[in-house]
Amino acid sequence: MRRREKGDLVQGWLEKARRDLATAEMALASPQPFTDIVCFHAQQAAEKYLKAYLVWKGVPFPRTHALEDLVLLAGQQDAEWLALQDIAAVLTPYAVEARYPEFEAPLLEDAQEAVEIAYQVREVVLRKLPDDFWQG
Repeated sequence: MRRREKGDLVQGWLEKARRDLATAEMALASPQPFTDIVCFHAQQAAEKYLKAYLVWKGVPFPRTHALEDLVLLAGQQDAEWLALQDIAAVLTPYAVEARYPEFEAPLLEDAQEAVEIAYQVREVVLRKLPDDFWQG
């Protein structure tokens, strides 16, 4: 993959992640937040930030929502990622389970934690990517 193509794909993942995180933030700011929706979008944001990093590093990844697996792949490139494995795993259930009626809505504190975790993943990604591949 040429730099431009890879860079465009990385930026695409970053933009999708940014939108998911913004959606989680907007939902969380609601007077009565739908915490399942907040958690779902926080998980999606973290997943997409991780995938942006993996694309940049040229690391193939499976179709998965298991953030701990993506963190392990990133950790093969940079050991700093491994410190996020446990907290990233907190978000994994929100990828699928949060979409079904059998899933009990998370508490407000859980939704706030989910958004904080997504921001932690974002912070590491933005530190690891070259500045010219991140716009906002």
